[in-house]
Amino acid sequence: MAIEKIIKILRKETKNFNPTLIKQIIIKHNKDPFLILICCLLSLRSKDIVTINVCNDLIKKAQTPKEILNIPLRELEKIIFKIGFYKNKAKVLHKVSKEIIEKYDGKVPKTEIELLELPGVGRKTANLVLGLAFNKPAICVDIHVHRISNRLGIIKTKTPEKTEFALKKIIPKKYWIEWNDLLVRWGQNICTPISPKCSQCKIKKYCKQIGVIKHR
Repeated sequence: MAIEKIIKILRKETKNFNPTLIKQIIIKHNKDPFLILICCLLSLRSKDIVTINVCNDLIKKAQTPKEILNIPLRELEKIIFKIGFYKNKAKVLHKVSKEIIEKYDGKVPKTEIELLELPGVGRKTANLVLGLAFNKPAICVDIHVHRISNRLGIIKTKTPEKTEFALKKIIPKKYWIEWNDLLVRWGQNICTPISPKCSQCKIKKYCKQIGVIKHR
């Protein structure tokens, strides 16, 4: 299958690229489900290069739901103010921490349904937590996964949610978690949103270049 060939190539070509935001958190703090969850929430609509520093600053002060709640809202805002929508995100961190304590005895739930019920948690966040924290097959679809999957021409979808379900039909389950990691790093370095580096792309022969108007 072309998908398996693409995966094999991307494994090799992304080996020396910087790890994704959450992988950096895992490397530094192990697979802590709560840290993965709150860092993913902080990363929404924010650039990784900014978010990673904010995540590290926050983790120095709090690593559990109780410790997050012990930080007054205004102080929490000051810790994370460098990222976009920091006021709303501070409120979400308090709400999600409170709910995890009250409903799940302080532990991040392990099912999709329960994760999606947490404040501020959508399918992208839920799937990332399921895959990276609990090693459960899940396809996390962010802007890179949505863009590149459609650019390759292996699917034709309009929204990240539709992309997730379309990919589940064609990608073997054993690759679900890995698909996000590979495409995020490829999207950050080669298959960029505007003017992708097609001349450097090692999977170009498998790509239909859907929507590509200008490339390098």
